[in-house]
Amino acid sequence: MKKLNPRWLAPGRATTVLRRLLAVRNLYVLAVRFEPRSIVVTVRPTWSKPRCGECGKVGPQYDRSPTRRCRSLNFGRQRVELEYQPRRVSCRRCEAVRTEQAPWAAHGSNFTYDFEELTAYLAQTMDKTSVTKLMGIAWRTVGKIVERVVARRRDGDDLGNPRNIGIDEFSYRRFHRYMTVVVDHDRRRVIWCGKGRGSATLAAFFDELGPERCAAIEHATIDFSAGYRKGLRERLPGAEIIYDRFHVQQLASNALDEVRRDIVRSLDDPDAASAVKGTRWSLLKSPWDLSGTEKVRLADVERRNKPLFRAYLLKESLAKALSYRQPKRARQALEQWLAWASRSKLKPFVRIARTIRKYKEGILAYIRTRLTNGLVEGINNRLRVITRRAFGFHSFAPLAAMLHLCCGGIQLSPPLP
Repeated sequence: MKKLNPRWLAPGRATTVLRRLLAVRNLYVLAVRFEPRSIVVTVRPTWSKPRCGECGKVGPQYDRSPTRRCRSLNFGRQRVELEYQPRRVSCRRCEAVRTEQAPWAAHGSNFTYDFEELTAYLAQTMDKTSVTKLMGIAWRTVGKIVERVVARRRDGDDLGNPRNIGIDEFSYRRFHRYMTVVVDHDRRRVIWCGKGRGSATLAAFFDELGPERCAAIEHATIDFSAGYRKGLRERLPGAEIIYDRFHVQQLASNALDEVRRDIVRSLDDPDAASAVKGTRWSLLKSPWDLSGTEKVRLADVERRNKPLFRAYLLKESLAKALSYRQPKRARQALEQWLAWASRSKLKPFVRIARTIRKYKEGILAYIRTRLTNGLVEGINNRLRVITRRAFGFHSFAPLAAMLHLCCGGIQLSPPLP
């Protein structure tokens, strides 16, 4: 083992130089040696009395643990490891024997704070495989580091005082593995996520939020999920439930597609059935997005298939009714649409007219507030990209940490010049 030549660098000066290079306060360098592919720096904390690694309280020394090494950021191509034999503390507050607190790394971690901050910063924008190659760590280690960084950054109450929230579910694995995502519309960030879906999962969020802040919530946007509706009515009786406008329009689009399929099945002529089958995207698209060929197909539907064209007009009329900015005009337009859909003789539209009439007040609340679940859906899309970027998640905890890291408003500054 080659040691640092004391004639070149005095011990005190070595401490100063390496402390600046490592950017760690409360650290004293005892020795430095060079191994084939790494620099090993023997260190210890500057304080004489050990502190509990869990609560930070000073306590009497119990004994010493075996020597450990902690990865730090590389010096060029050289791997840097901090070597230390930690003391164990008999902590009165924790009523247990704990490993002492180190100023360069979190309790239970084998990596320095700077190493973990840089890894988490890269994980925000890069796939995990690239992060593992760049940092020289295992795939699962990236997830563990992200969990620790998020826990430090979200230490304490990060829920804030939300007034307008959005709630939606996200399927992160096969076989109906879901998570519930809650966003703050005003801060435009994720404030909570929980494993599962429905009223029981949502109750955990309200328990964490507390009764005072729950009473301050004014609006909650959801889709037509019965579980979330039940949870909101039980725990937030004073909040106004707003049903997402785009889910309402999706009901009409699905009803239109059901009418088209029923017509295709009823036709005996294969050519006529194929022609109606080919009009799907022309019917589902907005009028201003139609190409020339699609406009011709839509005109042909108007001439040859009156029920299908009536279903198309019902779909567009509902979208127009929800586009009004005046609550009175929107209410009148929606009432007219409900009357038309109920007597349209199209069973799918008669069915969704009953649904819309049942939740009419929550649907019209969008006109006043202009709140939708678009923010939550956008975060779900981003979460889906994160899931693919990480080649899937086998458990809820690392996915929740990545969600908070990328969509929870956490700002990381890499420890680089």
